[in-house]
Amino acid sequence: MNKNFYILVITALAFVLGYSVNNIAISDTTPKVAVIDISQIASNSSAVKNLKSAQEKKMSEIQKTLDQAKAEIAKETDPAKISTLQEKYRNKVNEQKLAMDTEYNKQMTKIDSDIKAVIIEKSRNLNYDLVLPKNVVFFGGDDITDLISKEIK
Repeated sequence: MNKNFYILVITALAFVLGYSVNNIAISDTTPKVAVIDISQIASNSSAVKNLKSAQEKKMSEIQKTLDQAKAEIAKETDPAKISTLQEKYRNKVNEQKLAMDTEYNKQMTKIDSDIKAVIIEKSRNLNYDLVLPKNVVFFGGDDITDLISKEIK
């Protein structure tokens, strides 16, 4: 009986000690939180603006191809040649669109990683523990959007 009592007391002391150490480690550690407006940062980025203008140029090239196809098909009267022309231009437009989409995705991935790198570096320099998108935070956090936007330009 005496042995069981000592085991119970030692177990209770270990539990209390463990719980106390955990509370000491957790107490008074409020994380420093920042929020950023990703859409504002992206819209102010010169790289995103350049990418959009490049996309518009490529879209105008595709539109020229479509206009050329319409004009060429309208001149043709033979159904077999019309079908051949349609297939030719469909393939050409699909290739142009695929190339445009591939290049766009590649560039956006690079821009995204560059923006993330700037956010991480600036946040670490300002000693923030956590950075969240502004659109998912209802309350709290320091807005560092303008600071990040200045670094991105």
